[in-house]
Amino acid sequence: MRTSWGRRLVTAVTALGLTSAGLLGATPAQAAVGDCPKGYFCAWQTDNATGTMFKTDKSVATLGSWDNKIRTIVNRTSQYACLHSDANYADSSLVVAPDPAAANWGGPGTNSLSSVKLVPTARECSLPAYPEWSSTQAMYAADFGDMNGDQRADVVVRDQAGRLWFLPGDLTGRMIGSAGWNGMSALTRHGDFSRDGREDVIAAEASTGKLWLYPGTGTGALGARTLIGSGGWNGMAQITAFGDLTRDGRSDLVAIEKSTGKLWLYPGTASGGLGARKLIGSGGWNGMNDLVGAGDMNGDSHADLLAREASTGKLWFYPGGPGYIGARKLVGSGWNTMRYVIGVGDFSGRGPGLAAVATPSYTGPNCWSGACVVKYAANGMGGVYPGEPQPWDWSDLNGAF
Repeated sequence: MRTSWGRRLVTAVTALGLTSAGLLGATPAQAAVGDCPKGYFCAWQTDNATGTMFKTDKSVATLGSWDNKIRTIVNRTSQYACLHSDANYADSSLVVAPDPAAANWGGPGTNSLSSVKLVPTARECSLPAYPEWSSTQAMYAADFGDMNGDQRADVVVRDQAGRLWFLPGDLTGRMIGSAGWNGMSALTRHGDFSRDGREDVIAAEASTGKLWLYPGTGTGALGARTLIGSGGWNGMAQITAFGDLTRDGRSDLVAIEKSTGKLWLYPGTASGGLGARKLIGSGGWNGMNDLVGAGDMNGDSHADLLAREASTGKLWFYPGGPGYIGARKLVGSGWNTMRYVIGVGDFSGRGPGLAAVATPSYTGPNCWSGACVVKYAANGMGGVYPGEPQPWDWSDLNGAF
């Protein structure tokens, strides 16, 4: 089906100008959309996809003889096509979603197309694959939140292509998981489960209900995974690494049972696994749509829990005790304007704080269309100071923890 250019667009963005691979060439024959091979981006100089066809399965920094002559395109690759009006991916770009079946094709109504970049996610047409994150170096080594031992609070994000990115707190990022992470229904961290002094990541596999431990290496990267839950974890929601709730020097896990709304504690063991679960919340926890293991937020040396109430958007603080959680205290309202809330450790030098990724309904300085992250420094009493939106684009991600 021929589609107007406006309907083909995912978004309009500004390009950064990255390096390229080469052009595969053009086919000097009468062509139609169906002649474009699967896995290729194809273009024509006519409005009806006839005449000589251009094709490539790689980024093209300059279109050569096709520069400013393309009238019709189809993107049969599995990647996003960034269409730039200048060579070398400069100037603004239009983003065309993957369409391997060639169900839609069309043209821009203009000949201003000089380079094509193929990327795994839409945000890479104009931005790095990972967002920026910054944290202050703490005076002392953190008990959690620091995956590479530099005394900065770190964040891990998952992009739309299923890759994991480590953000060490200095505005940079690097990939620590190349593919397949979209197959995980839960991702969480905070605590040393493998007992090697390094923070680890835990993931629930959606297709099997298995729970996997990915040990941290101390550099921000992850080691080979080990099975710590053989099945049934698809029946649990909001699987959250808590820190040491049981006060036995081992990191613990909490999760909500979907069928009952009960909150269960899974204590860490000396071997890096999980022990017999213990009930710490008798019911009603299905009303919470986010749990956050935030560390010790009130200075009593116990790990604490935060929970967001779905119906009201209220954020509640549950102080931790030795193997239990105490009476809740209201942190604040309006938290349903956030996609998710992250316990990030001490990013400000004032104790464990929070970061929240905004939705379009959030309004604040430095935040446009819900594309920002908001920092909330801890106040030392189980609450947080007013949020500070950061001027970094956190759009088009698929989770952060």
